[in-house]
Amino acid sequence: MYYVEDGTKRCGLYTCKECGMRFLDVKIAPRISCPYCGEEAFDMEIGPDDEMPEPTENAILEEVIEGEENVERYDALLSLAITGGNYDWI
Repeated sequence: MYYVEDGTKRCGLYTCKECGMRFLDVKIAPRISCPYCGEEAFDMEIGPDDEMPEPTENAILEEVIEGEENVERYDALLSLAITGGNYDWI
């Protein structure tokens, strides 16, 4: 899973249009590469005569989240949604 560091005060909430995953990232841009499915496209054993694949920016910025409490809340909720963990604290 993909998390932001503790103490983060501003981040972006992204949704990947390819795999549908939602995640937080400290980089804020209209589109970025998905850490889930975007990394699968790269082959680290590429030869000198092979072309480097172009990174795909398939994750779209949904919302900019500001404030340390809000970032922690979104991080916890996304973790809960992904893992299906205990929700008694809500």
